[in-house]
Amino acid sequence: MPTEGSAQHPRTELDARYSSALNPRPGAADVTATDWAQARRQLDAAEIFWLSTVRPDGRLHVTPVIAAWHDGVMYFSTGPEEQKARNLAHDAHCALTTGGNSLTEGLDLVVEGRAQQVRDPAAVEEVITAYEAKYGAHITSPEGTFHGIGDAFRQGHAVVFAVSPTTAYGFGRDDGVYSHTRWTF
Repeated sequence: MPTEGSAQHPRTELDARYSSALNPRPGAADVTATDWAQARRQLDAAEIFWLSTVRPDGRLHVTPVIAAWHDGVMYFSTGPEEQKARNLAHDAHCALTTGGNSLTEGLDLVVEGRAQQVRDPAAVEEVITAYEAKYGAHITSPEGTFHGIGDAFRQGHAVVFAVSPTTAYGFGRDDGVYSHTRWTF
């Protein structure tokens, strides 16, 4: 059995069952797995992610969040009393999803793992820097949508979570040719 990869170089597999079943067109047999570097570029560029958590009674909870990839980890935040924080206190398993709405082009990504609260002040500062680099004026400008989020992180008014991926999935569409890639970390 192949060994699992690292956050920088995960093991990459094409799920031929999904990719073949959706590609009856000529030439579709040449479908290849999406390179992790391409997925990383999209994670870096995506502005909105959908966070999926599980409520204590087993029902799903899905909500949009902003998130940043930094040093092989996805980071997001929430208020300490919000539903997603309460869900993660009960069950740390979660998924962050991003992508597009086109039927014929794009790459949808799902990152699965366990969320851990970031408490170390130095790590929180790194997350703030990653957020500022990614979201720019949305965070750094007084008129920005999330201005002050860094101070909220520092003061504990917003809880920062880190998700080290265990598995990620990419669902590619290129002019009607579909692919399903799995990355194992």
